[in-house]
Amino acid sequence: MTQQTVTSEFEQYCQELVGKYDIPGFSIGLAKDGQLFYENSFGYRDVENNLPLTSDTVFGIGSVTKSFTCVAIMQLQEAGKLNVHDPVIKYLPEFKTSNEEYTKQMTIHHFMTHSAGLPPLPTLFKALSKTVANDPKFDDGVNSEGDIGKVEQEATKEQSSVETYEELMEDIAKQEFTLLGAPGTEFSYSNDSYALLGAIIERVSGVSYEQFVRDYILVPAGMKNSVFHLEELNGHEDISSLYNSRKKDDKTIIFESNNPWDAPSMRAAGFLKSTVNDMLKYAEIFRNQGKVGDAQILTPESVELITTPHIECEKGRYYGYGVMVTPDYYGYKLVDHGGSIKGVAAQLNILPELGLTGVSFANLAGVPSTKLLFSAFADYLGKSVKDSHLSDVEIEISEEELKQYVGVYASGEGSKYTVGIEDRKLQVQAEGFELNDIKPIGNDTFIVSFRESELALRFVKDEHNNVIRAAFGFRQTPKVE
Repeated sequence: MTQQTVTSEFEQYCQELVGKYDIPGFSIGLAKDGQLFYENSFGYRDVENNLPLTSDTVFGIGSVTKSFTCVAIMQLQEAGKLNVHDPVIKYLPEFKTSNEEYTKQMTIHHFMTHSAGLPPLPTLFKALSKTVANDPKFDDGVNSEGDIGKVEQEATKEQSSVETYEELMEDIAKQEFTLLGAPGTEFSYSNDSYALLGAIIERVSGVSYEQFVRDYILVPAGMKNSVFHLEELNGHEDISSLYNSRKKDDKTIIFESNNPWDAPSMRAAGFLKSTVNDMLKYAEIFRNQGKVGDAQILTPESVELITTPHIECEKGRYYGYGVMVTPDYYGYKLVDHGGSIKGVAAQLNILPELGLTGVSFANLAGVPSTKLLFSAFADYLGKSVKDSHLSDVEIEISEEELKQYVGVYASGEGSKYTVGIEDRKLQVQAEGFELNDIKPIGNDTFIVSFRESELALRFVKDEHNNVIRAAFGFRQTPKVE
């Protein structure tokens, strides 16, 4: 039985993780049947000036934007303007990849479920390059940490910027890459697919993607502090600063970097900004059969399709349309999505059967904002905050068997890591971190403990049983050596 509350154990755990990861500011809100019953914040939206966080503080939401994109697509389907099983080229005739046959088979549904077969591509860097160039530079030659630093390196290379949907499609057409498989067969998280859903929304509706989201989702749902551009906030000053981190002499330095990244051709993949209060209104769409207050944003049938587990993205977890679906989260169906971009770690969770919704934000990327929201949900359900709903049993695997996974894996999106063996266990090394707590749970699948969370690592083999890719961080990355 749920206890309908959040305990001091959770608050202590929050305090602990906020301190451990030097999180400048963290904010969380939980609602039951649409009513906010718990809100809390730790740290500041602006550390230098000790400005507090509130439930109306504006943060980026990163990839949680993808669910808005799918809500918009479903609204267009309800209006009879498209069908999710239509081929993409019906609306984007200039979209091309090296495999013409597969390209023709790709549907809007495949883009919405990251199953079109597109591997991670470098287009996001190109789309971000103009704004990344305005980030603070340091003269010690040290890059910012994690994926952020990687993006900075990639984006500052000499390359054409990708600003429009047309340039995006032109760039993809010119790239040399192998599709992961026939459309619908392989899951690999794809920002490009979502960027192109923005193009489809624009072409079908006749207005810009941003305008469509504003007119048909944000305004009817009463999300008055949710925007794509901070300038649109009309005097609302409760906006979080953005923080970034860099390593210097084994120390992590957290610094303010108030230059929000933007990528006009990629806005449908991750560039909305919002607040705890607004996101809890938005979560009502998934909790309350499409209805927010008096506004019916979607039909119950569309919500059902969005929250259907369409394709497995890791063991026990599936991708719906713009949301992830865990059919058995302590016996309930969980709908969720996270978001990470510069100065943002966001998470949205919904347990429709319990009427429970929650959102969390941190103003620094790569910190366990997701873990903390899941801990609040576990706590609410009467579990320990450190509990996991996963019940995977570690299996025995010989060192000989482990050798097949050893190698370097690199993707066009900039991730590169080396898989090796140490003390008869797999080890993953990437820029800035080393992962040693890796447990085999069966069928080329492992669980990796990283920053308080458990990530799935799965190796993909060809028909000759050779390892050709690794699926990690929801992306399939080719084995390059």
